[in-house]
Amino acid sequence: MKLVTFSREGFTRIGALYPNKEIVDLNYAYQALLESEGKLRSEQIAEAYVPSTMEAFLQGGNESLSIARKAADYALNNRDSFKHTLVHAVENVKLEAPVQKPGKIICVGHNYREHIAEMGRELPPFPVVFAKFANTVIGPQDDIPFFPISEQLDYEAEFAFVVGQRARNVSQDDALDYVAGYTIANDVTYRDIQRRTLEWLQGKTVEGSAPMGPWLVTTDELSDPSGLNVRLTVNGEERQKTNTSNFVFDVKYLVEFLSNLMTLEPGDIVLTGTPGGVGVARDPQVFLKDGDVVKIEIDKIGYLENRVKRAGEGK
Repeated sequence: MKLVTFSREGFTRIGALYPNKEIVDLNYAYQALLESEGKLRSEQIAEAYVPSTMEAFLQGGNESLSIARKAADYALNNRDSFKHTLVHAVENVKLEAPVQKPGKIICVGHNYREHIAEMGRELPPFPVVFAKFANTVIGPQDDIPFFPISEQLDYEAEFAFVVGQRARNVSQDDALDYVAGYTIANDVTYRDIQRRTLEWLQGKTVEGSAPMGPWLVTTDELSDPSGLNVRLTVNGEERQKTNTSNFVFDVKYLVEFLSNLMTLEPGDIVLTGTPGGVGVARDPQVFLKDGDVVKIEIDKIGYLENRVKRAGEGK
């Protein structure tokens, strides 16, 4: 499935995207299905098993996903059976980042061999790990805010995975069982701020610096995260191109490594690193400017496209 978070008429909810560019509201779909079966307290039951937020939905694991599929099938065949709209055309809603309020955004640095080479470093013996926070998350239809704190705004194409169940001390053999699905992210970075101390956090956590989306592709649809082409363009010009087979540390390794450091929770997001071609490493250096359009394409997921928009003073 392609799971989405969407906004309409002031409300934000989760849905499933279908090939005909229709989105099924999963929570309402399950309510409708329960009512058709004569169940009482359908709203409360639906909120327990198919909640209207992605973070809560992911906590239900495979059980919630199975129920959601059944409910979506019912909604597509019984569109007018409920008091609320069950199926929306994509153009009638706003797509948001799939996960709005992740408990953790864990980022991996120096994880593509060509990026390590361009930065003049050796392959790391362990993953380089840093963090972004939920304040950075924006969606596929939002502008990347360019705040007047720096002129060195840079892009980083990222293949990201979302944790699907609580994970602690997980082995690589079982690692993919703990992944809910995959999405696209852009680890937007203010380079001079990143580098003014040895620790990178300052340049990585500015508001709106983590565009994500446009959806979360579940593991039943994308079962193998290896061998996926990744490409980033700015205004149509190719800047980054790689394949996830070039990882130093693959998804299985990262789940094992991270879950041995901390408990991973449903809805946590891991950005797996960026390939070569970042603006700061080019000769001459090139950074994003107001009006630039950044597009990231990843096989079997789709594309994430955002425009850079200079933000006013004090915003």
